[in-house]
Amino acid sequence: MLARMNRRSASPLAVSLASTALLAGVACGDDPSGGGLPLGEQQKGIATFYNATGAGNCSFEPNGDLMVAAINTAQYARSATCGQCVDVVGPKGTVRVRIVDQCPDCDKGHLDLSREAFAKVADMSLGRVDISWTPVSCDVAGNIEYHFKDGSNPDWTALQIRNHRLPIQKLEWKRDGDWKAIAREDYNYFVATSGVGTGSFQVRVTASDGQQLTDTLPKVLDNASVPGSAQFK
Repeated sequence: MLARMNRRSASPLAVSLASTALLAGVACGDDPSGGGLPLGEQQKGIATFYNATGAGNCSFEPNGDLMVAAINTAQYARSATCGQCVDVVGPKGTVRVRIVDQCPDCDKGHLDLSREAFAKVADMSLGRVDISWTPVSCDVAGNIEYHFKDGSNPDWTALQIRNHRLPIQKLEWKRDGDWKAIAREDYNYFVATSGVGTGSFQVRVTASDGQQLTDTLPKVLDNASVPGSAQFK
């Protein structure tokens, strides 16, 4: 069996040790994580499969949707592609998957699909097949969501953007004064290492195409989510 059924992801701690630009106050645009892969640009590669749950290096919580995939480390791009959707074409058919993990030993172009997704593009007995795949907008319902990581507090604040239609390019915050960019970690949280302080604060999310959404969050929470007021078009 050629399928990579026992693939293990790099741990969030291990990948975070390789991160740079950790300071919360870096200037706008200094975050090298970018905004995912360009929409509509077809890629060529191979597909394998693994026992996916929806969890992984992107730090998303399993929600029952198993149309997911892990992407090679080069195109994982320090978590920039987390939450991005791609249409995969294989010898048997097509499927749309969401990136939730990285595959450390996969070459560029390689997608490691869930069993359920792989079965839609190829016979399981093949284990490894040639594919083409194209980044697309995700079909999501409702607005974006802000999730505070467990352990977040006014002196160390980690935020994740969830339920986004487009890849996330940048997250900024302010209370008074200018917007301050927050560095993105390999485990898909934007971390203000000095925190954002107490009380309400504004956040601004920039998508890969430049669209921006602005919200006011009431305060820093610990392992809790706050719904956003809008969604990218």
